[in-house]
Amino acid sequence: MNKGKRAYYTTIASLILFSVFLNMAAWRSAAFSDFYVSNIFPVITGLYGRITSLFGFSVGEVMLVILVAFIAFVVVFIAVHTAILAYEKSAGKLGPNFFKTKRVFDFISGKLYRITPLVMAVVVTVMSLNCFVLYHTTKLSVYDSQFTRRYDLQQLADLRDFIVTQCNDLSKKVPHDEFGNIIYEGNMEETAIRAMQNLSREYPRLGGYYVTPKPLYYSDFMCQQYMQGYYFPFSMEANYNDSMSIMNKPFTMCHELAHTHGYIYEDEANFFGFLACIRSDDVVFKYSGYLGVLNYINNDFYRAVSKEEYNSHVKISDRVKYDNQFVTKEAWKRVESHAVIKTETVKKAADMFIDTNLKVNGVLTGKVSYTHVVALILDYYYNEPEYAIIISGDNTL
Repeated sequence: MNKGKRAYYTTIASLILFSVFLNMAAWRSAAFSDFYVSNIFPVITGLYGRITSLFGFSVGEVMLVILVAFIAFVVVFIAVHTAILAYEKSAGKLGPNFFKTKRVFDFISGKLYRITPLVMAVVVTVMSLNCFVLYHTTKLSVYDSQFTRRYDLQQLADLRDFIVTQCNDLSKKVPHDEFGNIIYEGNMEETAIRAMQNLSREYPRLGGYYVTPKPLYYSDFMCQQYMQGYYFPFSMEANYNDSMSIMNKPFTMCHELAHTHGYIYEDEANFFGFLACIRSDDVVFKYSGYLGVLNYINNDFYRAVSKEEYNSHVKISDRVKYDNQFVTKEAWKRVESHAVIKTETVKKAADMFIDTNLKVNGVLTGKVSYTHVVALILDYYYNEPEYAIIISGDNTL
């Protein structure tokens, strides 16, 4: 074996062994994962994130397109190669073109056999470093207790009414255009970064360098998946769906930025997205923060009481319902008119992928884990002096 081949196989073996060790250590020890996410992961974000942030487009999205193209090429190549061999065999003789074709296909096959294992080893290593290990850190505890407190229905009702009231009030304060749509004239990405940095005193892991949130080029396809944003471990980027309603964007940006600082659990990212937005001085961000958790809290309360009981509580205004859309009707028409695959099919596939990915990484509740943010918000408010405002019925900030 020559030096080149030896170095090639050594590289692949080293990457695989390193990934296995890293994942075993993370699964066995939360302390190891906590140390990693506090001391090593920020270095990766600071170095790699700075590089990808230099590009005005989503590097991760480009990587995904290349990956899909590569897989499509391999599938087509195998199919064509097999068909040619079958044809030549059935013809009973090998024509002169066969040997030319065989040399071309042998050359391509050799390259694929050499590239594919290395690509797979790199993918596993990057996913381990920037994603898999993060799932085994100690879960967020808002009020420095090992376990989440249990809350009664009245406390959930109070919280729900408080959130609804804030949404109703803020919907009247945000700027609108002549058609009644909310407008934002500042730099939303920079405001999102500042909002997250403001949490760093209380949550040190949220300090340090922040990547710039980027819109996705294929945002319409994201709409079909009902996805608001995506954290790309391969490029250390916080990406958001640019086709969704504007009021989803501030909360989503902060949510995805939380992922880039090691908070990989969806409920924790939701919590920090909420907290960063409501503590912001920007009224649009503040409104987006409350809207970002409204459905989770309102749905929990709706499922827990009778319809009559639900209707007796604070009503969600029509303005809030409009602002709380995932995608406007006009945007949906555009999405559906350009869709290559039916939205229902795309959504089912996306849900299955996300749910499976979460469960494989130890989040046994899968996509349901997004709703666990309700418990974190209850913890936050019931252990803050300001929560007396809610209990007293004075729902002003």
